[in-house]
Amino acid sequence: MTDDVRGTCEPRFAAVRAAFAASLARHDVGASVAVRLDGEPVADLWGGHADADRSVRWERDTLTAVNSTTKNMTALCALVLADRGLLDLAAPVAAYWPEFAAAGKDGVLVRHVLSHSAGLPALPGTVSAEDLYDWDGVTARLAALAPAWEPGTAAGYHALTFGFLIGEIVRRVTGRTLGAFFAEEVAGPLGADFHIGLPARHDHRVAPLVPPPALTDEYAATAPPGPDGVPREVAGPVVRVKDVNSVPWRRAQVPAVNGFGNARSVALLHSVLANGGTAAGVRLLSARGCEPAWRELFRGEDRVLGTPMCWTAGFGKFGDAFGWGGWGGSLVVSDPGSRLTVAYVMNGMIDGDRQQDDRGMELVTAAFGALY
Repeated sequence: MTDDVRGTCEPRFAAVRAAFAASLARHDVGASVAVRLDGEPVADLWGGHADADRSVRWERDTLTAVNSTTKNMTALCALVLADRGLLDLAAPVAAYWPEFAAAGKDGVLVRHVLSHSAGLPALPGTVSAEDLYDWDGVTARLAALAPAWEPGTAAGYHALTFGFLIGEIVRRVTGRTLGAFFAEEVAGPLGADFHIGLPARHDHRVAPLVPPPALTDEYAATAPPGPDGVPREVAGPVVRVKDVNSVPWRRAQVPAVNGFGNARSVALLHSVLANGGTAAGVRLLSARGCEPAWRELFRGEDRVLGTPMCWTAGFGKFGDAFGWGGWGGSLVVSDPGSRLTVAYVMNGMIDGDRQQDDRGMELVTAAFGALY
């Protein structure tokens, strides 16, 4: 499997190639990794297989579901609108979505939604993944819902609601679904092969997610346990691997979690924020418009994740770096100081509750190590 690494890598980043080869040999089914420095590619690698039977090779343009790594792209849409003066991150959500003011939410600000501090982490009334495909129904329930805490005073990871909340704000401002706005105003100008709502013409390129070893496609995303070891009750649907691999999931708008791409496209999009608003010769934001991505909005114990977190306007902040990852292992991290972005996308999942998943972070460490 080590010899299966394909693509390009500048000699300076040889450690990234070595770490990726080791991951393919030990853990991965198929995967890709990309590194961009100053907005330009310095490593673009892929290898392994696109199927659980290991009969179909992972190709340069293979796509797969990146789950919550999608949140980075959804947040980027909000920052683009803010940079254009069409969205005020300090304004009440109800200024754009009047119905949202119900049940005491008139004080919920756009920045609260972006920083997971709006008090709306749960999605009652949804049981299965199919319930998520009813955009109007889901957003109407969110508009009627009372916050679980005073907005801005606490944070709790909005695993699914994040995408509906930001997506409805984008729809109210632009008249377009988040997926359409993203395709036309973000991915399109950059030439990024990333999709929120995957058109059927791309189905043949999709590598289905492969559940962790010894588990089936009934494997489901769950909230982490509380400090006493008891599972946290976060109302909402159970999303299984079989749901994410389904055609309805690909076509839907679930913009917190149902993006499809590869490391090349994820790194390209995220590198805009690390490189003063430009990548691949295209300016998407002003330099100032990037700053909310790494400016701290909340720091403290996350009520859902059960761990200390620092949230910015749409991203987790880790030291000087920011980004986020997805269920099963995908990850993107950027550092505006060094203008470096690292992305890792795979189809072979690891169950984080049973096994430490260091694949993405090993690649991030290798890339940052090449700078010093």
